[in-house]
Amino acid sequence: MRPEFPFSAIVGQEEMKLALICAAIDPGLGGVLIFGHRGTGKSTVVRAISALLPRIRTVDGCPYNCDPEAPFNHCGACGERDKANGKAALKSRLRPVPVVDLPLGATEDRIVGALDLERALTAGEKSFEPGLLARANRGFLYIDEVNLLEDHLVDLLLDVAASGENIVEREGLSVRHPARFVLIGSGNPEEGELRPQLLDRYGLSVEVVTPRDIETRVEVVARRDAYEQDPAGFVASWKSRESRLRGKIKRARERLADVAVPKASLRRTTELCLKLGCDGLRGELTVMRAARALASFENAAEVDDQHLARVAAPALRHRLRRNPLDETGSGTRVARAVEELFAE
Repeated sequence: MRPEFPFSAIVGQEEMKLALICAAIDPGLGGVLIFGHRGTGKSTVVRAISALLPRIRTVDGCPYNCDPEAPFNHCGACGERDKANGKAALKSRLRPVPVVDLPLGATEDRIVGALDLERALTAGEKSFEPGLLARANRGFLYIDEVNLLEDHLVDLLLDVAASGENIVEREGLSVRHPARFVLIGSGNPEEGELRPQLLDRYGLSVEVVTPRDIETRVEVVARRDAYEQDPAGFVASWKSRESRLRGKIKRARERLADVAVPKASLRRTTELCLKLGCDGLRGELTVMRAARALASFENAAEVDDQHLARVAAPALRHRLRRNPLDETGSGTRVARAVEELFAE
């Protein structure tokens, strides 16, 4: 199998990389939406981030990647094994963080799971065949061209993302299993807009554009060509930088809970959301969590204004009401509000 393009080797697109790193440090952020031109590395950077994450420990043989140290969040089968084993630990193994692609043509059965027809026909037994949501538990669920996803699948994903649990009741089956994942979506805005209900579920939203300067474009093409010519050799040449970044993310995850968010930063965040006219409180919560993840990544003891300023656009641009009298983009509006507020 060909190795994935190294995350560290991706040229530019700093906001997109920062958003994915923050989501990797704090999976509770709510995922990342990436909108932009075709051929700007959206899919490449999403698949590359998984290689930077520390492996997860799962119950051996569990199709839902259950955490052996979190019995309160086990599937039915692991719960039964817990009862049978008493206080004995379940057998476990380390595995890479799953990154599951949800193709546009996927049926509901393939996503949520369904009756195992082969087993039903051959053995006459009703058995559940887990779907993509099962594989994505404790990992990333990636939807390319998310703005073209069918409405009933959007509703389904919203329900599961909100509850962290997939419930299937059909064909005489009644199954529920954990389904907690970081939802990553990408798309081209020229091909249609995202439904507001799904848009609001994403914690961070980034806008990706094609580089306009010659040097950046040359470097992008050169690195991609080097990778295509010798994938293993190219990945090996970036191994040390990938290792340093992996260690930095691991340490950031470990100390995340210790990063303080001063009352002054919370007040500043609230003032910014009010200035932009954000509805609800999800904007403040997302800015706070993203700023804390960034501060932890940079080994800071507490969140400060520069952390808030750097995460404000991805955390708030997709939560703004449209202003027909303002032709500037939402990212520009956030940047302008940050500059005015922080200057005060």
